[in-house]
Amino acid sequence: MTLRRGETLLLTVGIPVVFLLFFSSVHVLQTPTAKAVDFFVPGILALAVMSTAMVSLGIATGFERGYGVLKRLGSTPLGRPRLLSAKIATIVAVELVQAAVLVPVGFLLGWSPGGHGTGVAATGAVGVILLATVAFAGIGLFMAGLLKAEVNLAAANGLYIVLLLLGGMVVPVTKLPGWVDSVAKLLPADALSAGLHAALGSGGSVPGLSWTVLAIWAAGAPLAAALSFRWE
Repeated sequence: MTLRRGETLLLTVGIPVVFLLFFSSVHVLQTPTAKAVDFFVPGILALAVMSTAMVSLGIATGFERGYGVLKRLGSTPLGRPRLLSAKIATIVAVELVQAAVLVPVGFLLGWSPGGHGTGVAATGAVGVILLATVAFAGIGLFMAGLLKAEVNLAAANGLYIVLLLLGGMVVPVTKLPGWVDSVAKLLPADALSAGLHAALGSGGSVPGLSWTVLAIWAAGAPLAAALSFRWE
């Protein structure tokens, strides 16, 4: 059902691919890597995770709640924890589709992951993506469970833009003012982006700060969503 929605496909696959093609081919931003594509592949992968786990999931759940779908589910033995867990698992499946599209496009554009510890780097990348998925899904479901559908739509898109600008996905965090950079490092967007840039860009290990920040958000956001989620 997710992949049959045209607007969902645009958000989860279309926009990330367009961003990757545009920023890798048109040098409008100075990147810390020799080739722009080496910076943007990890960044766009992080963007895809955020757009799917937070925006797409949050907006869809918000409208399901507004239409009364969740109210009907609430009368079954499903329960909030299992509903939230099932939605997060679905997001992981969509992210596999995104990676299957974005990674080959990156290689076609000349992406060459650095480093020699390929297995370690890949394991680190998968780990931060899973943690970030849980964190962003928790944020999206938290807003969807509290706000009206239309308000949630605006809030999710607004937060998406803020995290896109502060997350180091398309704009290197070194370009941000010092105090903004300090705040950004506490957000899941920057933690995910920094982790993927380290693992898939330089081929190194994921920074400890990324693991810590993502672990905190992955534990706190879903818990807040489960405690505050309202069926209607």
